Amino acid sequence: MSSTDTLTSSQTSTNAQVLDATTHANIHDKLARALGIKTAQVNAFVKLYDEGATVPFIARYRKEKTQNLDDAQLRALEKSLNYERDMATRRLKITELLSTQGNLTDELQTRIDNATSKLELEDIYLPYRPRRRSPSAKARAAGLDTAAQAVLTQEITPTDALADYQVQSSITDDSGNEIEVDFSDIEKQLAGVQAIIVDEWTQALGLLDNLRSGFAKTASIVSSVASEEKREVGEKFKDYFEHSESLARLPNHRLLAMLRGRQENVLGLKIEGEDAPFIEKIISHFDVDAKAPAARREFLAEAASSLWKDKWRPHIEHRLLTEKRLAAEADAIDVFASNLQHLLMSAPAGPKVILGVDPGIRHGVKMAIVDAQGHVMSDSEEKPVIATVYPFAPDNKMDEAKKVIDALLSTYNVDLVAIGNGTASRETDAMIKEILAANDALKAKAVIVNESGASVYSASELASDELANLDVSVRGAVSIARRLQDPLSELVKVDPKAIGVGQYQHDVNQNQLADSLDKVTQDSVNAVGVDVNTASPAILAHIAGLNRNVAQQIVTYRKEHGAFDSREALKNVPRLGAKTFEQAAGFLRIHNGSNPLDATGVHPESYALVDSLLAQAGKPLSEVIGNDGVLNTIDTTTLAANDDNVSVKAIIEELAKPARDPRPEFKTANFRDDVNSIKDLSEGMTLEGVVTNVTAFGCFVDVGVHQDGLVHISQMANDFVADPMNRVKPGDIVSVRVISIDEKRGRIGFSMKPESEKPVRTAAKSTTASTDGEKTSRPRSNNTNSDRPNNSRPTADKRPSKSRGKRQDKDNASNRSKPVKNDKAEAPSKMGTLGALLQEAGVTKTKK
Repeated sequence: MSSTDTLTSSQTSTNAQVLDATTHANIHDKLARALGIKTAQVNAFVKLYDEGATVPFIARYRKEKTQNLDDAQLRALEKSLNYERDMATRRLKITELLSTQGNLTDELQTRIDNATSKLELEDIYLPYRPRRRSPSAKARAAGLDTAAQAVLTQEITPTDALADYQVQSSITDDSGNEIEVDFSDIEKQLAGVQAIIVDEWTQALGLLDNLRSGFAKTASIVSSVASEEKREVGEKFKDYFEHSESLARLPNHRLLAMLRGRQENVLGLKIEGEDAPFIEKIISHFDVDAKAPAARREFLAEAASSLWKDKWRPHIEHRLLTEKRLAAEADAIDVFASNLQHLLMSAPAGPKVILGVDPGIRHGVKMAIVDAQGHVMSDSEEKPVIATVYPFAPDNKMDEAKKVIDALLSTYNVDLVAIGNGTASRETDAMIKEILAANDALKAKAVIVNESGASVYSASELASDELANLDVSVRGAVSIARRLQDPLSELVKVDPKAIGVGQYQHDVNQNQLADSLDKVTQDSVNAVGVDVNTASPAILAHIAGLNRNVAQQIVTYRKEHGAFDSREALKNVPRLGAKTFEQAAGFLRIHNGSNPLDATGVHPESYALVDSLLAQAGKPLSEVIGNDGVLNTIDTTTLAANDDNVSVKAIIEELAKPARDPRPEFKTANFRDDVNSIKDLSEGMTLEGVVTNVTAFGCFVDVGVHQDGLVHISQMANDFVADPMNRVKPGDIVSVRVISIDEKRGRIGFSMKPESEKPVRTAAKSTTASTDGEKTSRPRSNNTNSDRPNNSRPTADKRPSKSRGKRQDKDNASNRSKPVKNDKAEAPSKMGTLGALLQEAGVTKTKK
């Protein structure tokens, strides 16, 4: 269990303790209805969760108790449970506060009970929140409440209501502290009376709801350039220099772009809307027009105007904008998490000897060879097999570089060459392909690998520990090789925010983002499982039940005592107690150990049940494991699982395909050799590429020109696409056609539609029509493109990156649509595979 999970579990446990049984039952019923599951399933999950069980453990080994809820359902349940418990705790607190104040009424209690968000709860309490230094509080302390009540209830002018008012020489608040106020003249006294009236009117929460709803439908958000000198430095926000649109229909990604512009002091934002209709509603609600005499009516009308302009409208604007921002942030976090999951679960090349290549120009091309287990290979002198060559300008030592690389490939029987996709990647790819073509004895194949975050890993403490004998500049090459071999094991070593699949990641709630990404990583790692004898502390920390400290203890124990021979031996690790063992053991694999079951996903708690199965079959484990024929003949009617934890059927399925890797088969795209930069592109050109990011408005595709092009949602298919996530995911290999090129702005537009759908365009239109959403790209090397209001184009994240060269954040905004059930996922128009090439290389998916 990660530190984030521990904190969250601790907090929700604390909240759960203050709630009574009825509240818990109501929460469980509400969650069941909202998620479309049974209350019994919620109850079972909550019991396990509160006892310290993790979601991966519950999903895998307690299916019987939750009636087969999967990990996605359990994560949604976990999130909703924590939120509802927080809400219930705050409800209880607000009820207590109002009761203590003597302000709690049946109407208020009903509103509190029916509140659906934390913002709504705070709105209910806001009028009653003690404010000792507010104008109304000062006026009350000065004794002006009597005059205010007279104006509200009697046919009297405000001036006459103050006729008997005596200015107090000393004024104290409700705590007895003296406060400095000045109500010495009639104007200040009238202002004080009006402040009291406005404060009382703020308690009309039903009216506030009505006004908020009406204002939300008609309000617009307006953005403008903050100052003339910001026009040039803030060019990426230029589409918002004079922009206005409906707040209600504002897409999430455009809101985040505007907020970032404001954060960077480039944009000014304001909400525009009418005042008069809402002031009239306040006047009507409090029957102001019927008040007499005229002076009193005018005074109360001014109070109504003040209530709207000074109190409610600013509050409504803030709440509407906050609600929109929270929804946008939640959406961005969900998209980031989804993209990260697909990236982590991308296909591994498997146990191959790989030459990792970190391309560069001035600083050379760094190289390192890793063996089938991911360790840096050593030469005959026990020195790491690394090299740096300088084939490009200004050194231009191409021949020398080719000789070095040819020798490395030949000497160490390299299967694959992993080339980072940063600076000079295509030039390096071309050079290596020339080497391979010139030497028939070489069996290696070249593959372009996404290197985002590799330099972050290179400079990390973990890299210093793992690769202490290597220079920082070479560690990146090792990481690139390992990413091809096993993406999951290597990517968990890097902060997800440095990998480059998020959008506006610096602008969203960082705690929520970290929590979401941590859970995605945990689910991915546990879905695959890890070899406890080779795993790094980074990946072990994501195993259910473990944290960084225990993960490090496992590695330290392994170094001191040698490889673990069995899962049972894990109990000897310091700080790995019985509960931790229960949660983690099933996801930790031990190959070639004393018990073959330790290499499977069968949990140790079910080993006795497996023994019963073997006795029933009359065969040893070696003849049963992986043998569908034998397993299907076993009579299981007399067998029962331990305490209904895991069904006999689930155990048989695991034995039939022990430790099955859920990741797809390894493939890679074929980049065209004659296309190396945006200058080599031409409209109508068809290319094979890799999907690098998916947003609500389309997907970004890398075709090997150092910046990703956009396939707008309108260009993804001939039929309607509700959500691009239903069609593609990061890592997919797709065929795209170039439909627009804006070299100056670094934008490329792609289409995945058949050729017959190609629109007719001219070069001039390609530039001027850049607002139609089809002519944008996402540079990997220079994130300075604007978020265009009319084409859902994201503003790139300009925060400083620890990555060097072309390794920068690939932030993109998104207003992710909800999937439509009848929007069938279909394959892109052409899926690129290496086919015979991969077969020749011997690259197949590794079964663990």
